[in-house]
Amino acid sequence: MEHTLNTLLRTLTGFAVLLLLTRLAGKKQIGQMSIFTYITGIALGNMAGDMILSHDVPIFQGVIGMTFWSGLIFLMEILSLKVPKVRVALDGEPVLVIKKGVIQAPELRKMRLNMDDLTMLLREKDVFAIRDVEYAILEPHGELSVVKKADRQPAVKADLNLAPPEPTYLPGELITDGNVIRRNLREFGKDEQWLRLQLIAQGVGSAKSVLYAELEEDGTLFVQTK
Repeated sequence: MEHTLNTLLRTLTGFAVLLLLTRLAGKKQIGQMSIFTYITGIALGNMAGDMILSHDVPIFQGVIGMTFWSGLIFLMEILSLKVPKVRVALDGEPVLVIKKGVIQAPELRKMRLNMDDLTMLLREKDVFAIRDVEYAILEPHGELSVVKKADRQPAVKADLNLAPPEPTYLPGELITDGNVIRRNLREFGKDEQWLRLQLIAQGVGSAKSVLYAELEEDGTLFVQTK
């Protein structure tokens, strides 16, 4: 019985301390958190869990540890507001991954992203064709900000009262990092001979030299070499 009461007391204490500390941390949303903030938050939760479940850790020491840890987080947040270099070290900087319609392969490698990651992030922004993008910026919290090309802005056709044509295909990748996506070729009713002819027509001799190739809505092929 005493063991159970001790556990309940630890749980209530841990809950109260976490509630207080998270309220003091502000209202930053999960999607706005940097990797540093996210990891330190998980560590704080683990400290609370250890205090609750491990009776070898005195409650007072657990509270002191959690409070001190939170104090360090708050200190780094304040420094990041006042010192730009600290902010860059903790949160990182936005990275331009598409510039003037061209995929920035070196920046993707630095961010440990592949073409599948990039196209997934674009689809989350309702962008299904890379050739529609003028600029794409990877933000420090991992989301992608996209600026479409002027002639791809949805308001253009609406302003002219033009009915957009029905797409023949849903844009999809056919080559990433020199590798042919055969499953997508079959899905689109194409074969490697067709793909090879399309590449040759654009002056590309081999799929191995292609960073990214995408079948567009109208059946044309968008290609960017390495």
